Amino acid sequence: MGPSLTRRSMLRAAGVTAAGTAATFTLSGASTGAEAPVFAHGVASGDPMPDSVLLWTRVTPSADATPGSGVGPPVDVRWEVAGDAGFTDVVARGHARTGPERDHTVKVTAGGLCASTVYFYRFTARGRTSPIGRTRTAPAHDEDVARLRFGVVSCANWAVGHFAPYGYLAGRDDLDAFIHLGDYLYEGAPNPVGDLRPSLPPHELTTLSDYRQRHAMYKTDDHLRRLHARHPMIATWDDHEAADNAWSGGSPSHDPATEGDWLDRMRAAHQAYFEWMPVRHRGDRLFRRLKFGKLADLTMLDLRTYRTRQPEPGSAEDPEGTILGADQRQWFLEGLAHGTASWNLIGNSVMVTPLKIPALPTREKLALGHLLDGQPTTVNTDQWDGYTADRRRVLAAVAAQRRGNTVFLTGDVHSSWANDVPRDGTSVAVEFVCPSVTSDNIDEQLGVPPRTGSLQVEAAIRALNPHVRFVELDSHGPGVLEVTPDAVRMNWYYVADRRDPATAVTFAHGFRTVAGEPWVRPANG
Repeated sequence: MGPSLTRRSMLRAAGVTAAGTAATFTLSGASTGAEAPVFAHGVASGDPMPDSVLLWTRVTPSADATPGSGVGPPVDVRWEVAGDAGFTDVVARGHARTGPERDHTVKVTAGGLCASTVYFYRFTARGRTSPIGRTRTAPAHDEDVARLRFGVVSCANWAVGHFAPYGYLAGRDDLDAFIHLGDYLYEGAPNPVGDLRPSLPPHELTTLSDYRQRHAMYKTDDHLRRLHARHPMIATWDDHEAADNAWSGGSPSHDPATEGDWLDRMRAAHQAYFEWMPVRHRGDRLFRRLKFGKLADLTMLDLRTYRTRQPEPGSAEDPEGTILGADQRQWFLEGLAHGTASWNLIGNSVMVTPLKIPALPTREKLALGHLLDGQPTTVNTDQWDGYTADRRRVLAAVAAQRRGNTVFLTGDVHSSWANDVPRDGTSVAVEFVCPSVTSDNIDEQLGVPPRTGSLQVEAAIRALNPHVRFVELDSHGPGVLEVTPDAVRMNWYYVADRRDPATAVTFAHGFRTVAGEPWVRPANG
């Protein structure tokens, strides 16, 4: 009998893997002893509001001031925001000072901007100018918005593929922002066999220097750099930004005897994330809500920092168990109760839909074609299925509004899903799950060609879970979410070959939900 079809065994890569060494790879983009590029890691913007947007860059003031080195002089950086790419209409400017204490990263809030407006921005330091970034502010809170479009992505394992899904989104002109639902990076050690790209540092991340280096490495990917420079980002983290299956008190992959105190590691991971990502936060608090006129509220949850330990499958429910934590839960429930936007979008790193999972077959059992016969099922307790008390509270609050306007946007499981979210046998919300950018899917886990053995697994999942309206377990790519007053639609786009940086990205599937009717239906066209 094969192992359980859990997130770990079925849908996820076993941590980040990278073959070979990175001896010739320099994060600063310069060889030792040569003058380093001042802006080697590009520019980014994030968390757009009607009158402001967050701007980000990283300065390399000297060749030895590589990410994570802790060395290098302080440097003054100027920034400008303009209404045109030629910067003849500068509408905001300022300066910031950075140094090794924040890994020479720069994050500033550019305020005094107009709502629903495209802007261009740049940084200057040491007589050099950064690449020009493009961003967009959110609509005014009282604006009647006709349409929003967001890119939706998660789970980008550097070692196993190129980030062409990011490049696809960077090439679109019609996005208001892109939403990243976690696993922006992977913390694992390199794997010497079969990896496409080497990783830095060449070991599992445990220290602040380690996490800084890995963040910097990701921002050397051309597809990701172009996406950051083209559209504002709205992000939350999942587990691999710190460690696999992380919870508030540890991780199954963290050994205190050899890797030190877990809280020190988590604090290091969070500090590097806040330094290197264009996200707004208050202290260590990442959960937040962004408004897009009267059309949509977007709530971004943090489902790692406050959760209790994942229960074992089949164990009794822990009455004190929580995936949200008390403070975030109260904030979230109050937001659900008082929201007035046409649509309630929830950035949610792990699946909320209840899911019975069939046992993962071997290739030999797949050939027999009897996947459900006598096979046990399990649940993935790293998802909301491990925290059913919190889920009951949340879905009760959604049902109490009687509006049929809640859409969960989810990553984590490296596959594509469109689900009705049931409460007491009735759907009260829908969930759209985007696939991974590159991280292993079931065909790669099973070692079978795409769209072969996985078809039986998909059929078994749908038979066990009739509220799953669509599931596709093999493909990589981005989603694009379109929001109008009448409906929310998710389109899935798939890459032809994750190992090819120039691979084709094509439309594959579309599903939608209609206002007031909280269930999934196929989208036409």
